[in-house]
Amino acid sequence: MAGKEERKKKLKSEKYDISTGVLKRKGKFCPKCGPGVFLAEHKDRYSCGKCGYMEKRK
Repeated sequence: MAGKEERKKKLKSEKYDISTGVLKRKGKFCPKCGPGVFLAEHKDRYSCGKCGYMEKRK
């Protein structure tokens, strides 16, 4: 696959922070599906794989 940049694989464990002993969710949630469904982070947008919601990045 010459010419394509390598994709970084994001782990689910990177979406949470437990350094203070309290679980904190770092990612954005889908406003339609509710808490528990994270939005995927793309270069220019956030999108939900469950319902298809899309939001442009600023």
